[in-house]
Amino acid sequence: KITRGVKKMPSAGAAAPPPPPAIDELYMERDFYIGLALALSSSIFIGSSFIIKKIGLLRLSRVGSVRASAGGFGYLRDWIWWAGLICMGVGEAANFAAYAFAPASLVTPLGALSVIVAAVMASRFLKERLNLLGKLGCFLCIVGSTIIVIHSPKEGEVEDLNLLIDMLQDPTFITYVVLILSLALFIGCCIGPRYGHKHVAVYILLCSAIGSLTVMSCKALGLALRDTLSGKSNDFGMWLPYFLIIVTVVFVGIQVNYLNKALDIFNTSIVTPIYYVIFTTLVITASAILFKEWRHMRPEDIIGDLCGFFVVIVAVILLNAFREMDISLSDVKGIMRPKRELLSH
Repeated sequence: KITRGVKKMPSAGAAAPPPPPAIDELYMERDFYIGLALALSSSIFIGSSFIIKKIGLLRLSRVGSVRASAGGFGYLRDWIWWAGLICMGVGEAANFAAYAFAPASLVTPLGALSVIVAAVMASRFLKERLNLLGKLGCFLCIVGSTIIVIHSPKEGEVEDLNLLIDMLQDPTFITYVVLILSLALFIGCCIGPRYGHKHVAVYILLCSAIGSLTVMSCKALGLALRDTLSGKSNDFGMWLPYFLIIVTVVFVGIQVNYLNKALDIFNTSIVTPIYYVIFTTLVITASAILFKEWRHMRPEDIIGDLCGFFVVIVAVILLNAFREMDISLSDVKGIMRPKRELLSH
């Protein structure tokens, strides 16, 4: 028998090994995780910045300095307040960079994690009480964010600025932009002056509508910066990045103005969840229209992503709307006692 040393060939019916992943798929997966890491770090930095700045302002009020709400600027000489401001700047920069690597439908909902960071740090360092509903909201926010990460689209739809210019000319996206700008103009000129101080959704709707366009502009600008810094192309030799910078600055100014109006008139615990829901919904809608990030997703991933988003919405509402309620685990245990004991009490 001459079988020794002869290599055995696979049979015709044997399954062939799966082909290795393409280089493009590996780069897309790497970009996804870079964007995810930037979005998570952004939430940590931004959530921490609120507490650090609050600590600096409280320290100034103890030494008798004029408070910021009374027109004082003593916080400009306090290093703790500046540390908080730098922390916020780092967080916003990370959030801006995240849009260049990951889909907006992933980055924007993860912004809710900054609410968790702020709530937990406020409970630890500012001695603000976090009731049972707030703790449940923190847990649900983590669960919802995890679901979003698992089911969100993993590949980007825009590889260079020339392709983006073609996508900006899509009639559906142009229609969306015209509707948003018309709505913002109508609210700002007609509805806002009459009903803005009565209904909380008026100014928040305007701010969120403009904010959805701001995110699209930031994502496109981040793509141009990424390609320029990597040497892939010199996108700043074109007119579009400079136009996007102007659009971003103007839209951010409009957002800040009307969000401050809403916060000045209504309670923060009401403004925050409503703003998060409307803003994130419009951002996901605009992203789906412009970048078509949902086109290659399976139906179960789309349903999972939406379910994760709804879980985060419930979590944000629990964290903010019921913040002042005095409820703890002992209250729940009391409800579960037998009826005789409840009647005797």
